[in-house]
Amino acid sequence: MTQPQFVPPQPPTPECYRHPGRVSYIRCQRCGRPICPECMTAAAVGYQCPECVAEGVRTTRQNQGPYGGARSKNPALSSIVLIAINAAVWLATTLTGGAASWLAWWLPLHPVGACVLSSDPSRYLPGAGAVACAARDGLTWVPGVADGAWWQLITSAFSHIDVLHIGLNMLALWFLGPQLERVVGRARFVALYLLSALAGSAAVLWLSSPDTMTLGASGAVFGLMGALLVLVIKVRGNVQSILIWLAVNVAFTFTGGISWQGHLGGLVGGAIIAAILAYAPRQNRSRVQLLGLIGFGVLIAVLIVVRVLQLA
Repeated sequence: MTQPQFVPPQPPTPECYRHPGRVSYIRCQRCGRPICPECMTAAAVGYQCPECVAEGVRTTRQNQGPYGGARSKNPALSSIVLIAINAAVWLATTLTGGAASWLAWWLPLHPVGACVLSSDPSRYLPGAGAVACAARDGLTWVPGVADGAWWQLITSAFSHIDVLHIGLNMLALWFLGPQLERVVGRARFVALYLLSALAGSAAVLWLSSPDTMTLGASGAVFGLMGALLVLVIKVRGNVQSILIWLAVNVAFTFTGGISWQGHLGGLVGGAIIAAILAYAPRQNRSRVQLLGLIGFGVLIAVLIVVRVLQLA
């Protein structure tokens, strides 16, 4: 006699919770219940059921984003302004000599100063200090952050020489910036951009050779990538596309001779900032976010000051 084979019970076919009998493999992004096409509403990531949409409307203040902050009427405005500033600095540098322009030496980030030829600042004397540089004619001392040129920590993020460099950075900013401003609001987006740039500068001070020169908005742009990754994880979205884009940029960083230190600092900084914004409790959210951003800014400042004291 043949023994009867055990057939495991099959899981029930998912049906729309509001319309029994309608098979649906789409689930609400927030509560996870199956919903049919008639019941689904497109959200920032995936779809939501009518109850979750109503709950979101009830708990979200009018004209307020999901992480606090007023919704921008034009989410691309901040990115347009940032692109315009970068373009203006690049144009001024190009018109005054490009790599030989004084802007190309006073605006980028120098951990320590450099002794350059007065007639051509693209040529310099390695190892010459400020005193030795001042003792010879035809030479000029260009200060670094350790010499008091603190402005370079932020102006370096708006400085470019090569047209391809600024083109790629501004293209990435144009694609990433409006998406993030639409979610976090204008003030938080600007804070994200500038703090990511400072985090990149701090990483350059600590991880790069003191006699290097670093410039470009890549640190801030990588901060936007890190922030977008955290926000996608927060809503349990598909991170595959952002990870692929990030991997391509990381590969280009190491194969193209670009400052990986600034990219790493910006990426980590942007991820931390996004975590502060996204995971702040709903109660007193704005206050927690503000204190978190101030605390992170103070941490960056302390790291910079400690490193500058070592270099000095």
